[in-house]
Amino acid sequence: MDRLFLDANVVFSAAYRPNPELLKLWKLKNVILCSSRHALEEARINLTHEVQRSRLARLSRNIHLFDAPPKELPGGVLLPDKDVPILLAAIEVRATHLITGDLRHFGPYFGKTIQGILVLPPGNYLKKAGPRR
Repeated sequence: MDRLFLDANVVFSAAYRPNPELLKLWKLKNVILCSSRHALEEARINLTHEVQRSRLARLSRNIHLFDAPPKELPGGVLLPDKDVPILLAAIEVRATHLITGDLRHFGPYFGKTIQGILVLPPGNYLKKAGPRR
């Protein structure tokens, strides 16, 4: 069973529009969706309409929330301060995948494994998941 840690931009995007492709993540079988309070709060702050925030609240009911104590990033990983809690929480929860659309900061790690966590954009994971939908 995969444990998907969802970055703030994935949760934001799923709540932003009523019927995004990203909602397929919530319908996958044999996955556990995880994120952090930090990520959900970042998504909530950036959603401007109450209907979007309500959608976020509904989606978050199916997400297990984890946070990580501050500590050092794994060697060789460089991230801006705002993204450090995301990776640390994914490590803390022992996620199998970090699902993020953040090409700018996580892009260099797409397709790579950091402490057992495969970093992928959502579309790549959905293609990989294929018939498990």
